[in-house]
Amino acid sequence: MSLPVIAILMPGDMGHGVGAALTAAGHTVLTCLAGRSEETRSLAQRAGMQDTGTLVELVSHADVILSILPPSAAVGLAKDIAAAMREAGSTPVYVDCNAVSPATAREACDAIAAVGAAFIDAGIIGLAPGKGGGTRFYVSGSDVSAMLALDGKGFDVISLGDEVGRASAMKMVYAALTKGTWTLQTAVMLAAEKLGLTEELTAEFAFSQKPALDAMRARIPRLPADSGRWIGEMEEIAATFADAGVTSGFHDGAADIFRVLEQTPFASETRETMDTSRTMEDALKVYAQTDVKKD
Repeated sequence: MSLPVIAILMPGDMGHGVGAALTAAGHTVLTCLAGRSEETRSLAQRAGMQDTGTLVELVSHADVILSILPPSAAVGLAKDIAAAMREAGSTPVYVDCNAVSPATAREACDAIAAVGAAFIDAGIIGLAPGKGGGTRFYVSGSDVSAMLALDGKGFDVISLGDEVGRASAMKMVYAALTKGTWTLQTAVMLAAEKLGLTEELTAEFAFSQKPALDAMRARIPRLPADSGRWIGEMEEIAATFADAGVTSGFHDGAADIFRVLEQTPFASETRETMDTSRTMEDALKVYAQTDVKKD
């Protein structure tokens, strides 16, 4: 029995890692590179993914579509795929793997359900496959069998039940801690830098909060490379918390910190090209001089 054909949109850091894992497991993995950058094309090629040229062709040949892209584009892609499904007369399973609130996941689900296709809500936790292991796909929906069939093929798949939104909520509350902590640490050190207390506070942390200081030294200089796509994720977390009756203020503030980092010269770096010799102190000096542009 042939393995299902998997399509991945888009082959960024996570998407191409998932694509490479599925290719290694014997699946044909498709993508659509129309309008994509040379970097994205290179990632797709390295992962063994095949370019269909158009979304209609992709929908026509895929059994399962994984949407893995910045949260601000999640609903738009779902609508584009729904339109392609109508044109192609084909309805592969659609899996929304984006860092979005439950409400946004349900909006994407509505677009896909309108053309009669099955929808799976998914939240990815961990690094991309091939970058240390332990990638987990939490999934929910009325029928998640298409994703459970991929369990162990470079990542783990864990079902959270039949309600669309539960998997997205899991991603939101998890990232609320991880990325929320990184932005809190950055805000603390940025305030210290602007108050002229970086050296003194660092010395105190070295004495009384060494694990936290070690984590800040490792993380704070590297955040700008991902800051642009993480603004939207913090906004989705804030909306999730508000809908749950919990203050959104923490993660509204986290989004503001990522807006500062997005305006720095370091934001043009990628994880592959960033200057790993840059220290926390070097980074803070630049962050403190950065003005956030208002729309």
